[in-house]
Amino acid sequence: MLRRRGRPGLLGTVARTAVVAGTASATANAVSHHSQQKAADQQAAAQQQAGPPPAAPPPPAPPPPSAPTPDDTSTDDLVGQLTQLGELRDAGVLSPDEFAAAKSKLLGG
Repeated sequence: MLRRRGRPGLLGTVARTAVVAGTASATANAVSHHSQQKAADQQAAAQQQAGPPPAAPPPPAPPPPSAPTPDDTSTDDLVGQLTQLGELRDAGVLSPDEFAAAKSKLLGG
């Protein structure tokens, strides 16, 4: 059998190119994975040093609506109190049930 000497043929060149490309790809993936792991470790260490985030203070309790007496409640005052209750409900301080209870208390019902 005759053996060819000299430059490799097309198949040899393709095989060598595939090996070189595969090695380069594997090396690039390993370096990328290593740098990602290192960044994640540094971030975890920074979070451990900082400690847990401070807890948010609880929202202040809404002031209990005072029960007005029919003699000293004017129409303007009643409208202002109902408007204030509506604003507290819209801001999320009062639940719809709390709003309904306070409104019925103001209206005397």
